[in-house]
Amino acid sequence: MILTVTPNPALDSTVTLDRIDLGETHRVTPAVTRAGGKGINVARVLRQKGFDTLAVAPVGADDLAEFEHDLGGIPSVLLPVPGPARRSTAIVERGGRTTVFNESGRTVPAVTWARVADAVRSRLAQTGCLVVSGSIPPAAPESLVADLLALASGAGIPTIADASGAYLLSAAAAGATLLKPNQRELAEATGERDPLAGARALQAAGAGLILVSLGEDGMMAVPRQGAVLRARLDAVLTGNPTGAGDAAVAGAASLLAGGVTDVRALLSRATAWGAAAVLEPQAGSVHPDCDALERRLTVTEIPT
Repeated sequence: MILTVTPNPALDSTVTLDRIDLGETHRVTPAVTRAGGKGINVARVLRQKGFDTLAVAPVGADDLAEFEHDLGGIPSVLLPVPGPARRSTAIVERGGRTTVFNESGRTVPAVTWARVADAVRSRLAQTGCLVVSGSIPPAAPESLVADLLALASGAGIPTIADASGAYLLSAAAAGATLLKPNQRELAEATGERDPLAGARALQAAGAGLILVSLGEDGMMAVPRQGAVLRARLDAVLTGNPTGAGDAAVAGAASLLAGGVTDVRALLSRATAWGAAAVLEPQAGSVHPDCDALERRLTVTEIPT
């Protein structure tokens, strides 16, 4: 089983239109809304691809029923917290541009974080990989991500973190098996504009493999030892990229949970699943042509 933790889940709404004219009124078809947040999106993709998964998340009590209904057959542990869930709105222009508005979220009671940790701890015996993914709500403990990763790594379970800022650095210091920042997150956290230098900074802090999302340029894999690789598709795909990073994490987790540690395999699946997510209208799903997209990848070694 792959266990995902989403510290800051959201109700994700997607609005699709031809184009945005700033300052104007737009008449659009009804938004499509679903339970989301990065870790929940990871769990959705894994479930779609046939992998056992469990999603753990603190959810605003006002919207708990909607989360439970929307997740349907996806196993989950949803821990109620006071108030509504945060909202995220993606505005997708059919020409290929996507604009996202993310609420920051609300403070989660300290006792809830203890319950999240208990939910993880009690399921370690059935867990093949732990994923902690997404933004962190205000006033959360600075060690939140690192503490969760430590539970799994202490039991010999591989870990993945998709975080930013200080939480990305703390995940590295906790010895995460794999980190998946994008270029902006990597630069902001490490102060290094060059992705390779940024990845090495995370590894100097204690991280293992770093997968860096490069947008249209694909993805770079930086192992602690061995060749640095880049995977790139043979053509740029247009669509909604908001769930691409989550699908990439799901792809990597699906292999790590099965004991696969080959860097090329992890990079290829993560890149292909991320690309397949761009072809879907909403985050949390991938196009059925994942395998075909993986065969279209070019993987090259980056001189260092």
